[in-house]
Amino acid sequence: MKKIAVILSGCGVFDGSEIHEAVLTLLHIEKLGAHYQCFAPNIDQLHVINHLTGEVDKQAKRNVLVESARIARGEIKDIKTLDAADFDALVLPGGFGAAKNLCDFAIKGADSTINLDVKNACKQFSEHKKPAVYICIAPAIIGHIYPKGTLATIGNDADTAEQVNKLGAKHVNCAVNDFVYDENAHVISTPAYMLAGSIVEANTSIENAINKLDEVLNSK
Repeated sequence: MKKIAVILSGCGVFDGSEIHEAVLTLLHIEKLGAHYQCFAPNIDQLHVINHLTGEVDKQAKRNVLVESARIARGEIKDIKTLDAADFDALVLPGGFGAAKNLCDFAIKGADSTINLDVKNACKQFSEHKKPAVYICIAPAIIGHIYPKGTLATIGNDADTAEQVNKLGAKHVNCAVNDFVYDENAHVISTPAYMLAGSIVEANTSIENAINKLDEVLNSK
């Protein structure tokens, strides 16, 4: 049975993992007959957003690993324990947590840095030539991990794409129902809610990307 590592970044689109994307990712991995294990960094979120009002709750503090456990139904591990040798592939769902907690792309764009434990985990898959899927805004991390010029997509937002390019990746515009695959780096990226106007569109985006991942794994 194939084993897929999934890195989460909290719980909630504005300050953590996008819940629909995370759940759809897990669903489509399991539908392929594969096993997933969720991981997250044991750190504080950048901030907490009231998802009803959209405002920052300055009094609140939440932990990324603890919040991610809500999505994983408690079955989650500290990313420090992630060893790529134990897995066949890696998937990172989106949500602003990917660009606020896993790295600070949402704040600093091309000048962003990445959490060292996240970088170490993702680098392992890159160095072992194991395939990975980056969803929604998570492809902003690709420039931190893979060789310069690695293909990536966040959809078609010109300003965000420019920052992705400055980080070292090569952005490719992509429709919501499609994905971009870099054959050299074995990296798949797809827009999901960067473009999706409904959960159905987000589902198509993620399903196609995960099916491509399965195709890549079966070709090895």
